[in-house]
Amino acid sequence: MKWLPTTAKEVKARGWDELDIILFTGDAYVDHPSFGAAVIGRVLEAHGYRVAIVPQPNWRDDLRDFRKLGKPRLFFGVTAGNMDSMVNHYTANKRLRSDDAYTPGNKSGFRPDYPSVVYTRILKRLFPSTPVVIGGIEASLRRLAHYDYWQDKIMPSILIDSGADLLSYGMGDTVMPKIAKALKNGFNMNLLRKIEQAAFVADKKYVDRLENKLLLNSYEKCVEDKFAFCENFTIIETESNKIEGMAIVEPVGDKFVVVNPPAGIMTGEELDKTYELPFTRLPHPRYNGKGYIPAYEMIKFSVNIHRGCFGGCSFCTISAHQGKHVVSRSENSVLKEIERLKSQPDFKGILSDLGGPSANMYGMKGRNADLCRKCARPSCIYPSICKNLNNDHDRVIKLYRKARSVKGVKKIFIGSGIRYDMFINDDKCGYLGEIIEHHVSGRLKVAPEHTEESVLKTMRKPSFELYRKLHGQFREICVEKNLPYQIVPYFISSHPSCREADMAELAGKVGRLNLRLEQVQDFTPTPMTLSSVMFATGLDPYTKQKIFVETDSEKKKRQRSYFFN
Repeated sequence: MKWLPTTAKEVKARGWDELDIILFTGDAYVDHPSFGAAVIGRVLEAHGYRVAIVPQPNWRDDLRDFRKLGKPRLFFGVTAGNMDSMVNHYTANKRLRSDDAYTPGNKSGFRPDYPSVVYTRILKRLFPSTPVVIGGIEASLRRLAHYDYWQDKIMPSILIDSGADLLSYGMGDTVMPKIAKALKNGFNMNLLRKIEQAAFVADKKYVDRLENKLLLNSYEKCVEDKFAFCENFTIIETESNKIEGMAIVEPVGDKFVVVNPPAGIMTGEELDKTYELPFTRLPHPRYNGKGYIPAYEMIKFSVNIHRGCFGGCSFCTISAHQGKHVVSRSENSVLKEIERLKSQPDFKGILSDLGGPSANMYGMKGRNADLCRKCARPSCIYPSICKNLNNDHDRVIKLYRKARSVKGVKKIFIGSGIRYDMFINDDKCGYLGEIIEHHVSGRLKVAPEHTEESVLKTMRKPSFELYRKLHGQFREICVEKNLPYQIVPYFISSHPSCREADMAELAGKVGRLNLRLEQVQDFTPTPMTLSSVMFATGLDPYTKQKIFVETDSEKKKRQRSYFFN
């Protein structure tokens, strides 16, 4: 198996005299289906294109990394990497981190702030006639006007700041080949503008001719008027949650950012094809001797079984990027990947995870697809479980059992988060017992996020009473099975509507349950989430009612301190 080329020497070794597409990424190049640049590279390769990857280019020298592979025949692709670069670089208190889990040796300083913008500007300056397509989570969540916590202001679409020709939002497996095909005979913006799940900048003449569109408040109005910004968010979130959405148009100066509707839900067969591409599942040999890559070490013996999340939590970016609708791989595809894992170096029979954005949404979807097609709810399980949702856990339990029976597999841990609100009131199939008996490493990690109803409502999270019920059932099962396991809850401080008094209540309730607090976090507003809009405006975008927001850094620290009293 071969890695995609990263140098001119590697390109020449393949016998290529020209590249079709060159991808730039802020991460190290790990040829694994959990790394976005690797996935897009392999998908495009499977469609017959000659693809190379330039990982973590040096943007501070003479820019030789941007020049070394020359000009691609079709386009440059740019992604900041698997994480938003600002979350990667800074703590919730905006202090610079000293590490980077996506870099060899866990070293910081190998990517700039906002790589999508920095890399694109460099490429447009060096190769002005070559199209640049941006994508990945950083670009996807900045496709329209958004609140930037690190600059503490409303920013325009990243298309405006970067100068990119096109933005591919969400997961790009089906979209990027369409973009490559549209550029096959030269740069044709008219073809690119027809591609679903893409965004671009257009003029008034184009927008006037565009049918089935929703016109947002302008970027300039959003800066001046927080109610206008809130109104934009409700439209964006509602349309993003639809299977068949409309084009969204946002004026910026004398131009317009146009976001085409999503491309529709991937099929399980399409997802299988992505995961069955010839990934080496290893870091590129260029990193030999440079230290381990922490983000890779975490997932190298894990298997992703689905995409998407219908939880709709206010602070989470998963549904905004991957979509609300869950797409599940076939059992056969998952089991084949486990078989391939067995041949990996250092594999000792232990899988660190068999999950996805949520551990237990595998195989779940609406019973009546027509009802789903008409639905725009941000969550299928909050404030209550949708009656049309088939949340039966039988399919995921069957997958666990088949995976455990694979010869050479000694233990499978479930490292992904478990949505206990989907089964705790009606666990007929015994999902919790299955997890505890076979898939817990000693600690079951779950995320109630808070204890107080007013805060949980703002988060779109269920009542803490459900967690109490889980806690009790967990203890009962552990006693029954004679297992010395612990349950470790995850909480967030300083979320919109959370006051210091709420943290005092949380500390008291947690203390009375004798819980071990290790998974704690100070809220960080990230673009395109309901929570970030609340933080920026002090309003609930849907009701326009005022919401308390703690913005003082010292008071935020005080809230977090309750975790450790």
